[in-house]
Amino acid sequence: MIYITQLIYIREGQEKTFHEFEDVAIPIIAKYNGKLLLRVRPGEDAFIESGIDKPYEIHLVEFDSEQGFKNFMLDEERKKFLHLKEQSIRSSVLYKGLKV
Repeated sequence: MIYITQLIYIREGQEKTFHEFEDVAIPIIAKYNGKLLLRVRPGEDAFIESGIDKPYEIHLVEFDSEQGFKNFMLDEERKKFLHLKEQSIRSSVLYKGLKV
């Protein structure tokens, strides 16, 4: 198993566009033996301490293998909607890890 944690920072006013991309991308995860474990949109009161910008959303996704994750990233249907991601996301940070 491989775990992907992503901190997502969106451009101001682009929430709707970001949600349009997510409506396409999230269901595709399962096609590659992946599972969305968490999708969190933390409010200001959720942060106890922070040394970085506060993300708009935090995702935790599990894939059976590294190859499953790579195949998800290369998915042709997902690629058709990447313009929505590029328009709405200012930046993101992706962490890959294993369960210990």
